Formats: sequence, structure tokens, C-alpha cells
Amino acid sequence: MYRAWRCPTPKRFDVTVQKLPDNLHRDTLAVRVGLERSQYGENSEALYLTSGFVQPDAETSAHRFSGAEEGFTYSRTSNPTVSSFEQRLAALEGTEAAIAASSGMGAILMMGMGLLRAGDHVVCSQSVFGSTLNLFGKEFAKFGVETSFVSQTDLAQWRAAMRPNTKLLFAETPTNPLTEVCDIRALADIAHAGGALLAVDNCFCSPALQRPTELGADLVIHSGTKYLDGQGRVMAGAICGPSKLIVDVFGPIVRTAGMVLAPFNAWVVLKGMETLRIRMQAQSASALAIAQWLEAHPAVARVYYPGLSSHPQHELAMRQQSGLGGAVVSFDVRGSDPGTLRANAFHVINSTQVVSIATNLGDTKSIITHPGTTSHGRLTEAQRQAAGIGQGLIRFAVGLEHIDDLKADLARGLETLA
Repeated sequence: MYRAWRCPTPKRFDVTVQKLPDNLHRDTLAVRVGLERSQYGENSEALYLTSGFVQPDAETSAHRFSGAEEGFTYSRTSNPTVSSFEQRLAALEGTEAAIAASSGMGAILMMGMGLLRAGDHVVCSQSVFGSTLNLFGKEFAKFGVETSFVSQTDLAQWRAAMRPNTKLLFAETPTNPLTEVCDIRALADIAHAGGALLAVDNCFCSPALQRPTELGADLVIHSGTKYLDGQGRVMAGAICGPSKLIVDVFGPIVRTAGMVLAPFNAWVVLKGMETLRIRMQAQSASALAIAQWLEAHPAVARVYYPGLSSHPQHELAMRQQSGLGGAVVSFDVRGSDPGTLRANAFHVINSTQVVSIATNLGDTKSIITHPGTTSHGRLTEAQRQAAGIGQGLIRFAVGLEHIDDLKADLARGLETLA
């Protein structure tokens, strides 16, 4: 038998596995939840880069592939690293289970494929992310699913849009990029009264600040690409919710459709979640300071940030979001017409020397974006107007740089506008 020189014995190590106690805080869950250690006793979770798993015999293989016996068979079906990510995220969200997807949009697609069929109806906020608008309004429509888009904050519009065939209500809170906040508990009541489910995209807050199921939501959607990873390294997505949906409804879709999360990406996000709370607290504090500074700047027409007392849903946000506003600040620069507004927004963006001009968010590096030509650029002008996306709008995802350097970087453009 061949042996590695650093491990002269092929014998398996005996590792004592201790069951985690109940009622642990989220900070501890973010570090400790996952699969049991392997026989080697690793402290950091193992990364299983394998497409398939060797079975002890044909009978066991048959039982595992049929689902009669638990066990890993093929990484499109399940993988230990991906399972650790799913368990940890479910623990942080306080749900029975979670299922991973290749991206946040992949998670929403999975949800739609599992819950909707031709003739069904969806009620969705008109202020959600641009790709989400297109997925519900265009792609799902191809298969006979109709979507009504309503005001994020007007509960009367949500109620009026309900139909006998409404199966799903979908909202982000806060929204991307205008940070509108919906009343999760009220929307859950509307959904459940009509026999529908409520799904909430929790990307902006993450479970460090907000747990939608505690307020009545049935499903929680995540783009792990954002704050769960926290450093802009990989793409990832997930759905959190009850086992009867995660395991019985969405599980077969992942196995069949293949929208699976790669083990390496799962491992990266798994490790990113260990620092989630401290990052969210630090970035939220800096975002509040930036928002207050922008609100007083003469070149800024309006600031959108739930942590400001001027935000229309400030009190609701503070109740739902653990008293913090999150790390994304959007603002309108001043201008007399759409062309001038775009030119002024581009000037502010192009004048930065520290922050990154990119379309992601949730990174430790601050990112500045023009939503009207990026995240919402594929929408029609009518859709952009309905979503409140003007040409002077800038989205600023605040990272971990020093606050004075971020203010100075924004000031380069704001203070030189014509």
C-alpha cells in the first residue's frame, strides 16, 4: 500500500463529535453549524471537490439513488460542502431547511418552477431588482404565469391585486436600489388570507439584520453573491423555508434542472458567513454616516436610506432590521432634465478614485453604480419610471474603507458639478 510520508498509518482517526446545544446565538451558529468533521478532525470545514462518490456496494448505491437511504451519490444531487452551507444558512434564518442554487436569480427561478404552473398568478413589488422584474414579467409569462406589479409600500394595492388563482407574493426589503421597505407581517397576512405564499428577498439585510420568517414569510431568497460571501468572490443563491417545500418541492428541481451550487463556491460563502454580523454592523454604521453627509450636500437632491429618519419607512425598517439601515445608500444628484441628470451622475461616478465602478454589492470594497444603465438598463422607460429609477440616481454600496476616504471620494465629483 502506498502511504503519504506525513501520515504513516492508514488507520482512521477517532474524532469525538459533540452535538451543538440548543438556543445558540446567531453569531455562534454562523461559525459552528455544518456537517460533522471527517475522520481527520479538521477544524475548518472541508472542501469536497468531487463530482461523484464511491459506493460500498451496488445495493447501497441503489438505495441511495432511490432516496431510500441517505448518502452522497453525485454532486448535482448533493455534496457535503454544499450541505454544510445549506445547514448554516437555514440556522441563521431560523428555518427548517435551505437549498442552494448557482445564483440568486437561479434561486428565484427554482422557486417559480416549484410553485407555479400555467394559469397561476403572482403579485410582485414593482420596485424589485431589474432582473427579477424581467424574470416574472417576461420569462415566467412565456409559460402562462401572469404577474401583477404593485407599489412596494401600498398595502391596498397588494390586496386589490389578489385573485383566486394567486399563488405567490414576492417582495424585496429593502429594495434594490431605492431601499423601499415593505411590511413583511402585513404582506404575510394578505398572502395567507388568499391562500398564497409570501417569499421575501433578504439580500440587502441578510439574516444578520432581518429574519423574514419570524414576521410570517414562508420563503426567504438569498443571493449569496452579496453579503453572505462578503468579498465579491463567487456566485451563489439559496432558498430557505419549511422542509416540505425545500426537500419535497425544490429538491427534485435542482436534481433535474441542474441549477446546483458548485462545492467551491459553497465553501467560500460558508466561510464568509462566519464574519457576517460584524461586517453588516460595521458597513451599516458607515452607510448611515455617508447618508447623513449626502443629505446635507447641496449637489444631492434626495437620499434613499432606511436608517435616516427622513426615510418614509424608517420606523418600520428599524423594527424589522434590528435597528440598522443596511449598507446600501442611493441618492439623486441635481439636474434640470434627464440628459443633465445622467451627465451629472456619470461625472460623480467617474470622478471617484477609491471606490469600484461595478454592479455588485455586499463587498468589503465600496461599489458605485448607475442603476438606470446597469441593473435596470434592460427595462423599458415605463418600467424604470414605475420603479422610480431616474437618470440622476446613483447606488453606493458601502464597504469597509475609512469613512473619511469614502466621503472625500464622493466629494471629488459632487463638488465639481457644473
